[in-house]
Amino acid sequence: MIFLDRMTTISFIVSFVFVYLFMKRRGLLGHASVKMGMGVKESMTTRKKNIILTAVALSALTVSLPVTEAAPVSSGGGQSGALEEYSLDEIVVTATRTEKRDVDVPMSTDVITREEIERGGAQNAAQVIQKVNGVSFASFAPLGASMGTMINKATIRGIDNGTLVMVNGNPIAGRGLYNLQEIPADSIEKVEVIKGGGSILYGSDAAAGVINIITKKGPDNNWTIGFGNYGQQKYHVNVGAKEGNQSIAAFYDVNKWDRLNDISESDEISIVPATKGRLLGVTQFNVRDIKNESLGLTWQANPRFNVIYSHHESTVSYDKYLLSATAFGMSAPRSLRVGELIYDRKYTTIRDTMQVNYRDRASEGSAYYNVSTIESDGDTWRKDKTDKNPALNKDLVKKYERYNTKEKHITYGFDGQHEWKLGDKGSLIFGISGKHEVYQVLPTVYTKVGKEYERNQWGVFGQWEQTIDEKNSFILGARETWTSGTTWNKNYSDFSASGQFIHKLDKDNNLYLNISQSFIMPQFGQMFPANATGTSNPNLKPQKGINYEIGWKSVSGGHTWKAAIFHQKIKDNISANVDKKFGLSWKYTNQDFRNTGFEFSCDIAGKNGFSYNYGLTLQNPEVKSNTKAYWDRKFGKIQLVGGMNYQRNKMKAALTFSYLADRVQTPSNEHSYQTKPYLLTTLTLGYTPDAWSEIKLTVDNLLNRRDNTMHSSSAWYTPGINYLLSYTQKF
Repeated sequence: MIFLDRMTTISFIVSFVFVYLFMKRRGLLGHASVKMGMGVKESMTTRKKNIILTAVALSALTVSLPVTEAAPVSSGGGQSGALEEYSLDEIVVTATRTEKRDVDVPMSTDVITREEIERGGAQNAAQVIQKVNGVSFASFAPLGASMGTMINKATIRGIDNGTLVMVNGNPIAGRGLYNLQEIPADSIEKVEVIKGGGSILYGSDAAAGVINIITKKGPDNNWTIGFGNYGQQKYHVNVGAKEGNQSIAAFYDVNKWDRLNDISESDEISIVPATKGRLLGVTQFNVRDIKNESLGLTWQANPRFNVIYSHHESTVSYDKYLLSATAFGMSAPRSLRVGELIYDRKYTTIRDTMQVNYRDRASEGSAYYNVSTIESDGDTWRKDKTDKNPALNKDLVKKYERYNTKEKHITYGFDGQHEWKLGDKGSLIFGISGKHEVYQVLPTVYTKVGKEYERNQWGVFGQWEQTIDEKNSFILGARETWTSGTTWNKNYSDFSASGQFIHKLDKDNNLYLNISQSFIMPQFGQMFPANATGTSNPNLKPQKGINYEIGWKSVSGGHTWKAAIFHQKIKDNISANVDKKFGLSWKYTNQDFRNTGFEFSCDIAGKNGFSYNYGLTLQNPEVKSNTKAYWDRKFGKIQLVGGMNYQRNKMKAALTFSYLADRVQTPSNEHSYQTKPYLLTTLTLGYTPDAWSEIKLTVDNLLNRRDNTMHSSSAWYTPGINYLLSYTQKF
């Protein structure tokens, strides 16, 4: 008979019960089933079986992995022992799945610590990564006010569809959709950004890189209240308790903006043959009632095991008006007039995530469950089919009717690995992963009948790290990934490999060579969109990429230096393309991508409370689609980021910026065209009267610029200068 110690038994029971009760609360138990096309109803037997298997998988992690006393964590390469503390050289886990000093990681990495997040005044995860060298975050409006499935995106090295977003090492996106602005910065311990691909260790969606958001685990008792212009409001509270090695912590966060006018303008072009290409008028978007609401709960059973639950809700309303007209026939009684409302839509996103994580000296495992629902609902001007005037644009005519779409994404899975020592100089990691994906197009006014698509995605990966001598070592990795049980038998498989070589100049100076393959499996939402204007493309191919990189890292004299030369190629890059032959319809297609560039950055720990950082990226992102017989520019060629920080006695201040120049906007089927640079700036001033309170002023867009942060044919502009004054009280 096998006896489990008390903590293992408790972990098993809590994991199982927690999963069961959560899924029951979310209405995932006891549904009936009908085939695709007959409505989205689920098989009671199948669904309960999946839930039980998920709960067992979560619980099994606490049983199959032995609970041992805390021990020093391996630094990789066969060298074990406690890691030293380095004030300028953070520990990175994400890049190699082992704890390493940043200077020893053979990839381009950035670590944003808890102190840097607090000092910089970021309100959410998007603002945390927005000024990282080589990274940009495109947003429709503040707080991640996305337009349904037109979600905000983190772009790494010019690739806008290959960023794997994780929280505590677990993926959070549903069919590639995520919103970093719904994760409050107050809940983040640190963020690790890995550039150049991470598919070998983490699977699909990591073609450009990985953003791993590591949340706070221990108790943190405080509350914050803040107000600003544009009707900004912020409310946040953290509560927690600790006894011995166990702790429990919870947070609740609310952020609001009232209204932003003229957030976007676009030309309306005639698509009918008689007047094709003619400018019909200009439309304007206003956004209002933006709200992000989040809550989270963390139970830390011991230093190795934790359970995390989070819930996010975001809502926003978009109004589209006719700003000016040149060919609508303003005297015609059935035409729209300047100032009239074209549509009014409310977008709602509800997302729940749950994780169980375990890690000891040699083994680690996790299980996760993500479910998100995205809905758009409102009134829209539609084409009056009785109108024979070919000059009228499809969206700008008399008839007014309801528009409603809704989709749901469910993903649950597991990931586990074990590390073996190969003598004194080597180590081997072997791991497995699996996840089940469900994509539902739910019945609405527009989609009269629901549809459902499902598949399993499996992965087996390994990594061998070997020290050759005191100066040289290498890492070899490989992953086999395949899908099964896919609707319509659209199954895929992929084998990818990677290799890194590290040469130590001395303890704090390293050169490295990194060659890594990456891939992305087509998502159901790309093959079968739920949007009214989306066109299905079930024949999408997986995209395959490779990254070549030579780099240097150094820690010396209060400076951390990083430099890298990279070349990245992607075959069959999955991108959305607008087809103007059929109105405003769009679909995802495959195209090729390439980028060659140079990155350089420096962090400086100065004197008298000052510190500095700056970074430069020079690159040349290009795309070549099936509709273009030429390589076309994409994104921007020059990015400059930087910041200056001051912290002494009761005062602290931070000034940060990100400048992206030599930019282009890239229409789907036309030549890219130049657009002006953007300059994002943030100033944060903080004063701590005592150890228990802080007053903080955060000012964004100091120069009051009207900058477009998008890189497609659409233009969405940053708000004018805006501020948030907040007060935090610890208890």
